[in-house]
Order: sequence, then structure tokens, then C-alpha cells
Amino acid sequence: MTEDNGRKTNKPLSSVRCPGTRRLTLGILWRSGMDVKIAVVQLDCVLGDVEANLNKIEHFVASAALDGVNVVVVPELGTTGYFVGDRLNELAEPVPGPTTERLGAIARKHNTYLVSGMIERADDGRLYNASVMLSPKGELVGRYRKCHLFSAEKEFFSLGDRAAVVDTEFGRVALTICYDLVFPEYIRSLVLQGAQLILNSTDWITDAWQTSKGWGGEVVSHLAATRALENTVHVAMADRVGVEAGWKSLGHSCICAPSGSFLARIEEGEGVAIATAELDSPEWEKWRSIATYLPDRRTDFYAALQREAAEKTRG
Repeated sequence: MTEDNGRKTNKPLSSVRCPGTRRLTLGILWRSGMDVKIAVVQLDCVLGDVEANLNKIEHFVASAALDGVNVVVVPELGTTGYFVGDRLNELAEPVPGPTTERLGAIARKHNTYLVSGMIERADDGRLYNASVMLSPKGELVGRYRKCHLFSAEKEFFSLGDRAAVVDTEFGRVALTICYDLVFPEYIRSLVLQGAQLILNSTDWITDAWQTSKGWGGEVVSHLAATRALENTVHVAMADRVGVEAGWKSLGHSCICAPSGSFLARIEEGEGVAIATAELDSPEWEKWRSIATYLPDRRTDFYAALQREAAEKTRG
């Protein structure tokens, strides 16, 4: 367990006063936030064993809770593993359902928000690569269905079509999954909706050929840092480790500051990285007054370029 930036706040979340005011910052309606202590769990899943994975998740949440964390993030499909093959339907669950009930019990027991990936079965039978958020009271307060499906995922999962930006005591957070981070326009859209903290449950993987081309954990951690830098917000990414079906999960879970710097990270192996994100810090307000990336956008110019590109495509 690591913490790189942090003053320790062992007060439970319920004892911290929640600011209720709202303000306009750099053209974005952001809530008045507060310091939030974040833990990202780097997990080696037991493939296809929900109970074993939930037990692992509880172990790491309990460990992080000793350090007074406010939110814990678990990787993509953290309750099942990724390459489940023909067990996909068997392992899918409704939301809410048994897995969210267990996650809620863990969150309630340890007085923290808990975000985890899972396989969701919708009422119409469609399957989604999903992320759920449970409150310190054990309530389901957020659900997100992955909007950007990578490669063969499209053969198994349906596309999500709705963002998940959740109001909490400490500020407004957005739930994202893995491949979403590759799309800067999507993360930017979440920030323009007022997201102050991007939570990313992920499972970045590689094989020997991709590794030979330089793809690896350092790259994906810097991807998270880039999204933080260009949007001047905090980003927390929880990745997996281990090997499934010949594919290696990359690890390098991290928590990034609005400057793109790393507040905490963990490279190889299972574990937890912890850092405090100062969502309403005067220092970060000063940073945003210098790094004016958001107000300097040329949306009218981009729209014209898009129209030109569309015309060329039609022509």
C-alpha cells in the first residue's frame, strides 16, 4: 500500500462536512468539492469465480479502509475476470443483484464508496461490460455500461449509450471503463458535465507482439496522466495483473493530479495505491488559471473542420 502525496485523514466520511454550494470555474459548473482519499486496487482475478474475487475485493477494501479512504476503485470485470468464454451468460447478473448486494455490504462495512467492474445482464437479456458504484450506506448510486467496446468485445457485449456522472459528498465523479480513456473527446465531455474526478476501472492487456512494439504498463499509466493534464482534473485508474488465455494484464494502476503528475501508483503485482485528491484546492485553482486548456478550446473552429471532413467523405 502506498501514499505519495497525502496528509492522512482518518476521519470517517460521515464526519466530514459536505459543502453544498456550487460555482462556475473556467466555464464549467463544478461543485464546491473537498479532499477525497482514493484507493485503486490492482487485482489478479480468479477467472470465473465470483465468490473468490469478491473475497479478494473485500480484503483489499478492508486494508485500504484502515487508511481512511473515501472511495475504492476495482478493475474492469473485477468480479469475474475477462476471458470467461462460454460462461459469459452464466456469470452475468442483473443490476441490482447478488453481486451489487455483496459489494454494497462491503462498502457499508468499511464506510467507503466502492466502484467495481462486472458483467451486467439487462432486463431485455443484453449483456454489458459494466461498472457499478456503491455508497458508504451500501446503496447503488451509479451504474455505467461501457460506451467504447474494444475489438472482439463487440461480439459479446452491447454498447452502452449513457454517461455516468455521480454527485457525491466530495464532488462530482464520472465512471469510465478501460478503452474509454483512449477517446479524449469522451473524457472531455464528462468534464464539461462537471466531473471533477474520473474513475477508470480497466484491464489493459498485451501479448508478445504488442510488447515488442512498446505497448506496456508505462504507456497506459501515462494515458491516464494525459487525460488528467488536458482536462485539469484528477484521474484514478485501477488495472489488473495476471495472465488469462495467454494475455498479460499490464498493471500500473495510478492516481493522477490535474498537472498530469502521479500522486500514487503501483507497477507489478497485486496491491493498493492510495492518494488524496484535493478537488477544491486553491493550488489547483491557481494551476487552472495558468493551464487554461478548457476555456481556450476553439469549438467553432472544430465544428467547421468536422463539416469539411464530412463533406470530403460524402464527395
